Amino acid sequence: MNILKKPIIATITALAVAALAAHGQSSVAQKRPLVKTDAVTYLFPEQVSVPVGKSSQVALHFRVAQGLHINSHTPSDEFLIPTAFSIPDGSGVRLETATYPAGIVMTLPADPTTKLSVYTGEFIIQARIVATSGNHLVQGQLHYQGCDQNQCLPPKTITVAIDVTGK
Repeated sequence: MNILKKPIIATITALAVAALAAHGQSSVAQKRPLVKTDAVTYLFPEQVSVPVGKSSQVALHFRVAQGLHINSHTPSDEFLIPTAFSIPDGSGVRLETATYPAGIVMTLPADPTTKLSVYTGEFIIQARIVATSGNHLVQGQLHYQGCDQNQCLPPKTITVAIDVTGK
């Protein structure tokens, strides 16, 4: 076979396999696990205006992906990772307090005697912030651990971006 034809045939074969996999026709593509999205999504607010130097409440809305749960802020066991919201120093906005919702009690099929305190679906963290004058793009953080009925994912921290205007 001509040396130039080998790379062309290999390329055509690779493209055909990729096309089949993209359309779900390849058995290899069907066995590969799906890529998971974040267990928690920050919903809103994206922008808030608050009085300069005064403690102001901001409701932060989150959604836990369907089929998953995360430990509440006060998990039922000390070895479980709590959900926690924070704002880094130097952002022009200080987190005074964060009030978390009560977790719902859940048991897992693998251990029905253990009661877990978790968040599922949508939940709201009430944050009290104090801002300096001006516009501040705050890169808050939500640290959590997502789990399904059988296993837990590694702990994760997502960015909670809030455009805060101190007036």
